[in-house]
Amino acid sequence: MKINSLHYITASPEAAELACQCGVRWVQLRVKNQPPAIWKQLALETQAVCRRHGATLIINDNPVLAQEIGAGGVHLGQQDLPPDEARQMLGARFIVGGTANTFADVQRLAAAGVDYVGLGPFRFTTTKEKLSPVLGLAGYADIMQQCRAAGIAVPVIGIGGVLLADVAALLATGLHGVAVSGAIGAAENPAVAAGQFVRELTGVEAI
Repeated sequence: MKINSLHYITASPEAAELACQCGVRWVQLRVKNQPPAIWKQLALETQAVCRRHGATLIINDNPVLAQEIGAGGVHLGQQDLPPDEARQMLGARFIVGGTANTFADVQRLAAAGVDYVGLGPFRFTTTKEKLSPVLGLAGYADIMQQCRAAGIAVPVIGIGGVLLADVAALLATGLHGVAVSGAIGAAENPAVAAGQFVRELTGVEAI
């Protein structure tokens, strides 16, 4: 199962469209504090965008909705449904990702059979409530070294305030890729920012 090296997190189908036009091929829809009907509508609109561009749609926190609309998969936070229960519900066809802050978290998620781990936060970020302790570059290097020593090969994605200038150093720790939200969505020119991240992570020129 291919896990992309660039994960774009947004609550907006329009933002997803712009990013996908610039080469982004993995969109995580993160919707907070919205009634189920609006959440589903946003998911269906974002799914239409992803299908047009051949991108993978991951639904944050909501395996039921992911299953209902036939999304690519689900991303589960530490307070959400345990990944093994989500896997039981969704089956092998769906991607299941989980959030980690420590090596012990990564171990637990890998043992539960997740397809990828979102490890963070890299630095302080305002897009996440109840932020876990910030890892920084040294934290990633330490955890990735422990993963290698333990033979854990699950793809690990760095997340939390990641900027374009951080990517090379983060990948050098052994990370599979990065997840970004504000660095694209809140950029002065989101299309340019998306293209720069695509180029940095894949070596492919933005479309």
